[in-house]
Amino acid sequence: MKVAPLRYDVIFKKAFGKPALFKALVKDLLNIDNFEIDKVENDKAFFPVVGKVNFKFDLFAEDKENRIVVEMQHAHYSDTYERFLYYQLCAMIEPIANSKNYSFPITVNTIIFFTKKRTPSPNSGLLEVDFQARDTYDGQVIEKVFGKRKHRLLFVYVNDFNDAYSTPESAKWMQAFSATLDSEVNPEDYENPYIGEMFEVIKDDNITVDEFFQMKEEDNQEEAEKAALERGRKKGQKEGREEAFEEAARNFLAIGSLSVEQIASATGLSLKKVKSLSEQ
Repeated sequence: MKVAPLRYDVIFKKAFGKPALFKALVKDLLNIDNFEIDKVENDKAFFPVVGKVNFKFDLFAEDKENRIVVEMQHAHYSDTYERFLYYQLCAMIEPIANSKNYSFPITVNTIIFFTKKRTPSPNSGLLEVDFQARDTYDGQVIEKVFGKRKHRLLFVYVNDFNDAYSTPESAKWMQAFSATLDSEVNPEDYENPYIGEMFEVIKDDNITVDEFFQMKEEDNQEEAEKAALERGRKKGQKEGREEAFEEAARNFLAIGSLSVEQIASATGLSLKKVKSLSEQ
């Protein structure tokens, strides 16, 4: 089956903007069974802005009855881990404005999907940051501090799925994510009906003209970012070489055995530059 890759923001939102698929992913990645929602918001932002951090969540859903929030974000290669920690913290702070005290009014879970970056761990493609109080002696969670609410920030590296270090359910989702990156999948490889439903949603035939246009725009933006990074890299290399040559010229001048003309020839620096170094 030909599908649109989940590496595109627009396709990621198309797939998991549907409550049933969102809930299925939450269940298998976060092990949250009782998560009742009837809508998923795209590009969720907080007003007023929290902590002067202006951002939008790709996908956002809140179970008001069970007081659980789950946010999902598709990460780009250049995105830093700290950025998503700030997102998590802002989402934890935002509901305090309407709370009578500082007790956690809701549990916040943020899932970050990396479709290009590889896991920094030698073992797993799932890395979790939680906010529970633990005894430094034995690592035991002390629930009397923050209660049973467990805020979580989960980094998911879809190219590093491993049954040995994750649940079979989460590994299958990661495998499915990874498979879409080649634009072709085999639904028969997956028993989970929600994965099959996801494939159907992002099937090539179901991509609209506007969504296809947005995919191209994302490609163009990515190419522009790569070009800018390459220019910066070359500039840094050039500046690094020039600094090295200037240091070599200073050493030659200190030795005093070569003329400024010879030093300019040996280092590739201009004669004017070598003369200015000799006068420093």
